[in-house]
Amino acid sequence: VSFCRLMADDSKSTTLLSADNSFGKLPDHLLIEIFIRVPISEWAQISCVKKQWANLFREECLWHAALVRRFPLAGQTKRWPGPIPRGLSKRRYAALYVSKHIFSLDGEMDEIVGHTYLFLKEQLEISNMPPPSGILHGTIIDQFISCGKSRNRAHELASQIWLAVIDNLEENEQTFLLLKRLALEGDVFLPYPYTRSYKVQWRVFEKLFTDFRDCFNHVDYYDVLACAKHRFQPIPSAWLGY
Repeated sequence: VSFCRLMADDSKSTTLLSADNSFGKLPDHLLIEIFIRVPISEWAQISCVKKQWANLFREECLWHAALVRRFPLAGQTKRWPGPIPRGLSKRRYAALYVSKHIFSLDGEMDEIVGHTYLFLKEQLEISNMPPPSGILHGTIIDQFISCGKSRNRAHELASQIWLAVIDNLEENEQTFLLLKRLALEGDVFLPYPYTRSYKVQWRVFEKLFTDFRDCFNHVDYYDVLACAKHRFQPIPSAWLGY
């Protein structure tokens, strides 16, 4: 029986947390040792059971313990140069989780790739006008080059991160407006590797013309289609027809 299923039963939860029950009296350091052994998918539910537990999930101690247990080599990672910081344990845990489950990386670059993914996704999801894609892409390239990667490897990693972020954006109006803005951004000449890859540009248009086709009005559709024809020849027939 999962920990959360036990806590979801009101009668069992009340008994478990009663003043006479030893579990309800456990000190924080023991609770942390228990919680970090529970699947991460249940942490949000656990934090809703009791205010004391919710506070534990906001503190550095729990996330540091979880980081060391889940990613033992994380303690040996040195801080790196570049514009994207490492952050505290919660941020590092998220970055390593992303690297392992989205990119299947398990090496020296895994944490930096995860941080870069989180950085780009957060920047693109800012409700106000996000920075131009050229600035974001340049920041990512600079990060990898500052960590000793070649220009080719930096461009390859940046492209993988762009594609992963685009594929993991929620399908809503904000994402449609973001992709439309990326598609309509004017061409700015930048030297390699500071230009986004052909694959990344293609994926932006592909998602617009497949996942968000119904969001277009007549004018926007033909504006984006004109940009697509300017950049790609030929374009898929599936993109045609408003």
